[in-house]
Amino acid sequence: MEHLSALMPPIALTLMLLVAGGLSWVLSRLAYKGKSGAGMVKPYACGEDVPDHMIQPDYGQFFPFAFFFTILHVAALMITTVPAEAVSTFVIACVYIAGAVVGLSVLYKR
Repeated sequence: MEHLSALMPPIALTLMLLVAGGLSWVLSRLAYKGKSGAGMVKPYACGEDVPDHMIQPDYGQFFPFAFFFTILHVAALMITTVPAEAVSTFVIACVYIAGAVVGLSVLYKR
C-alpha cells in the first residue's frame, strides 16, 4: 500500500475544508447578532445619504491597460520561449516585437 501523506492533493483539500469549516463554525458563534433595523439594508457611505446607490462602472479606461499588458506579456512569453539554437531566433523575435508594436499602436489611434 502506498504511503499516505498530508501533502497529497485530495488529503490536503479535505484537511483544508475541515479547517475552514471548523473556523467558520467557531467564528459564527463569536459573531455579533444584533437586531434588524431600518438602516440594515441601506448602503453605508460614511454617514451620507446616497441618492443612487446603483452605480454603473465604466470600463472604458480599463480596456487600453488590459490590452497593453496582454500584448506585452504574450510578446515577452513568445520571445523568451524561442529556442536559442534556432538560426532565425533574431528574426522570430523581431516579428513578435513588430506584432506587439502594431497591436499597441491600436491603443493610441484616436
